Amino acid sequence: MKLGRNDPCPCGSGKKYKRCCMDSTSKQHAEMCDDIAHTAAMNPNLSLDELNLVAQHKITGQNNRPRADFCGLSSSQLSNWLYAPFSELTNVTINIPSDLSTSPVMRYLVLILDEAMQHDGAFKATSRGNLPAKLVKQASDVLPEFAVAQYQTVPSISEYTGTNEDKFNALHYTRILAEIAGVIVLKNGHFQVKKTAQKQYQAHGLQAFFLPMLEAAITKYNWGYFDSGTQNGDLRTFWLFMLWRLQSHGGIDKLIEEVCVAFPDLLRQFPSTNYYTPQEQLGSLIELRFIKRFLQFWGFITVDPKCFAGKKRLPIKTNIQPLLIQTFQFTIKGQ
Repeated sequence: MKLGRNDPCPCGSGKKYKRCCMDSTSKQHAEMCDDIAHTAAMNPNLSLDELNLVAQHKITGQNNRPRADFCGLSSSQLSNWLYAPFSELTNVTINIPSDLSTSPVMRYLVLILDEAMQHDGAFKATSRGNLPAKLVKQASDVLPEFAVAQYQTVPSISEYTGTNEDKFNALHYTRILAEIAGVIVLKNGHFQVKKTAQKQYQAHGLQAFFLPMLEAAITKYNWGYFDSGTQNGDLRTFWLFMLWRLQSHGGIDKLIEEVCVAFPDLLRQFPSTNYYTPQEQLGSLIELRFIKRFLQFWGFITVDPKCFAGKKRLPIKTNIQPLLIQTFQFTIKGQ
């Protein structure tokens, strides 16, 4: 489908195409046209069909050529990672780990499922529509079993205050995902596990819900939910690129730099202030929404708190957990 001037820009900035990437795309198009025109001038005997084949060959070659600003990915590969459906992603295999006990999200889902299954598929919600205090207590009791950062940071998987679900971010996140993924539904004051989900759980166990929950977290869940979406930047489009880079080197600061180089139009969403540059604002969003409220909640990584040597801030360190390596296997040539 042809992209119109007033359509949303595919880079994810939220702006109209004509006010975002159209100029750079037009420049690339002009350069390609000049190249094809030069070929035609040097080979005047080419037929129209032959010239079309030359043009197609050049376009395909350009799209499949590794680009330094994409960390070695081609435009075609990056386009797949940004826009392809979850089931059609290339050069990455998303596996279902045999052991999900180290994933907070999946362990909390077990608590919800088991509570329902013990009561004919449903249990009563609180007056505010949250999970009951009994279940929240059970979730807090398993916190010591997870790999967490040495020091508690907010928000993190180790964060927990009170007995209410909405004060327990990782548990609340899990319940929201379970609803989005169609595993449970809140109806008539009760959380109900859908009949199809009950059969899947009985037949295949927790593994049946890993991919649906993960896809819901990536494609349907609002990553700005906990901060009320008040900040710019929808990072979901870029999740696989960011995951690939983080798995490659484990450095959050380096990841932020790579995102800024690969997607410079993202920076335009953050005006410079007296206190923070656009790159610092984008970096803060990546740390908050992608690192802490996605990867940590799933048990894919842990993050050491920021440290300073005198007045100099040291690079942020991540600890890649086995669950991340088991789940995502990349097959990018040259990496």
